Amino acid sequence: MTLKGIVFNIARFAIHDGPGIRTVIFLKGCPLRCAWCSTPESHLLSPEMGYHADRCIRCGRCAEVCPTQAITPTDSQGIITDKSLCDACGRCVEACPVGARTMLGTEMTVEEVLTEVEKDALFYWNSNGGVTLSGGEPTMQPRFSGGILKTCHERGIHTAMETCGHADWDTLDGLLRYVDLLYVDLKNMSTAAHKKDTGQGNELILENIQKTATIHPETELIIRIPVVPGYNDSPENILQTAHFVSHLNGIERIELLPYHRLGVSKYSVLLRDYDLGHVETPQEGHLCHLEEQIRSCGLEVQIGG
Repeated sequence: MTLKGIVFNIARFAIHDGPGIRTVIFLKGCPLRCAWCSTPESHLLSPEMGYHADRCIRCGRCAEVCPTQAITPTDSQGIITDKSLCDACGRCVEACPVGARTMLGTEMTVEEVLTEVEKDALFYWNSNGGVTLSGGEPTMQPRFSGGILKTCHERGIHTAMETCGHADWDTLDGLLRYVDLLYVDLKNMSTAAHKKDTGQGNELILENIQKTATIHPETELIIRIPVVPGYNDSPENILQTAHFVSHLNGIERIELLPYHRLGVSKYSVLLRDYDLGHVETPQEGHLCHLEEQIRSCGLEVQIGG
């Protein structure tokens, strides 16, 4: 049986998602709904339609071909799309003459992904790079993710995976046997705040981090904290996180990832509102203070990925 999955992007020549030059495979599907998410197109497991209003010339061809009548041209509001009626058939994408309609997510086989990966194999060998699975959340497509990671291992390609950690242990454990480097996001040590800001508590995430450090000491483990002003950037939360990590074996380092607004425009493409428009990038001085707190716990820390 051919293993297939849904990919929404393949980024080549990446340098911030593991050592060396890498190819990052972004998979669709995520169990969290972080308020600050910069890849909202990754949330759903299935392909979905995107609409770039700034490109639209209001020709109405998309509405003419839509089999579910999800698209309605209007005089006052332009083109209106009812996403509850859209089945992501892709006909509007094919009909649009200016690329205002795009399909977010493509079905691919493991071999199709590896064909793309191996185009840059020479760069991996020369830079000690490799492949990184990201998302979304790779554990949401475990068989597909496992197929990619296993095949990379068999071909001698270094593997890394970025995860939110919110997965059942058997699923994560099955993938870790093929993972050389694991990044785990640890967004907040407060269970209540974590649930409020991401839609899920942090209990499973903390448990999986502890199990990974104990059961898979051969896997390099890096904890990442997205630093979002007003949400999780308090010195108390960062110090609590550092204390938790300091009691684990084999943690390589903590990385502080400053909040950015690079994904804001994607929300309008998905016809969704973005609620953190008021949040600014954290100040350098504040980040340095958080860095000092982590170092005080005897941990290595890095600002940025």
